[in-house]
Amino acid sequence: MEDNKKESPRWVGGVEPAKDLLTATGTQILEIECRQQPERLGDLLQVYATDASIQAELKKFHDLATKEGPVLFVGMGASYCSSISGSVLLQSHGRPSFSVDAGEWLNYATSVWGDAALSILLTTSGESAELVELFKRARDRALGLICNNPASTCWHLAENKLPILAGPEYGNATKTYTNATAAAIIVASEIVGRPWKQDAERAAEVFSSHLDPIFAQRAELEMFCRGAANIEVVGRGAAYGGAFMSALCIREMSGTRAAAHTGAGFKHGPNLDVDATHVAIIFALGHTAELGVKLAQECNRRGGKVVLVSSEDHPATEKLFPVRIAAVAEPWEGITSLLVPQALTLAMVERTGCRLPPRFQYGVMEQ
Repeated sequence: MEDNKKESPRWVGGVEPAKDLLTATGTQILEIECRQQPERLGDLLQVYATDASIQAELKKFHDLATKEGPVLFVGMGASYCSSISGSVLLQSHGRPSFSVDAGEWLNYATSVWGDAALSILLTTSGESAELVELFKRARDRALGLICNNPASTCWHLAENKLPILAGPEYGNATKTYTNATAAAIIVASEIVGRPWKQDAERAAEVFSSHLDPIFAQRAELEMFCRGAANIEVVGRGAAYGGAFMSALCIREMSGTRAAAHTGAGFKHGPNLDVDATHVAIIFALGHTAELGVKLAQECNRRGGKVVLVSSEDHPATEKLFPVRIAAVAEPWEGITSLLVPQALTLAMVERTGCRLPPRFQYGVMEQ
């Protein structure tokens, strides 16, 4: 009788993983899900460009944002990182917009929430307590949702919602970050009336064509970074979202200390303690690329090592590991920038073991 009372497993998105996936290690799961990213991204772009129901939802977001006031993107962790490309695009095109941490917003900022024209909440699981509570407190505020779980509490509470379409994810945020970032960029483009399909297709092609060559360099990347006291990941604009997500990936999967910074934030602080124990991954991408290159040169002069991710060719040295990624339109570098840190993380956990087990080893599978 006791066995009959046990709740059956609730898999991510209601989908039971294949048996061979259930036997995979955390390291294997990371590589599998990284390599799924181009296909999942392509699927999202195709659906958002052609599906009438999705296009109707995008129009709702556009119409809600016509009210005076800023557009907020609200999330936590990887979802917060995903939002940065959206808020940067709006800012770049003259619309006040900000990415805010859901926990901070819930506990400190709801008294000014009414000043926002539209708040777009991002959550992979749709079950984060802070996001659920924000929906409950929303009253008549204009809200939108970007979510990967249509069976979730947030999805059922939301009136205006868009799917991430990444499929179930069992390790670190990889394909959910990529797809959520793309969705945020598309929503922002629709709000300011900016065409996005051509830029999106270019970004997807660059992302797909560079994944294998960059992952093939992962052992060399890991050797270059090995022994660092800590790893700093530095980006500006949309690439700061990639830097934030990269630091989360490195820390969660390998246990190595990693931190994200904006370029200016790094220069006016952490730059002062750069020495031979230091490795920086610097994204020199977009219209501020030259500033990233200058920061890399300064780190090298102080004795630190730099992995320089750039759309230009740079000569390798003992202290500089250059990786070239073809240019994409801003803010799509929020996606392409992630490939190098993902490759490094995979190499690190291949050598030392994965700190974060697949989610189906936690017990009952819930998201």
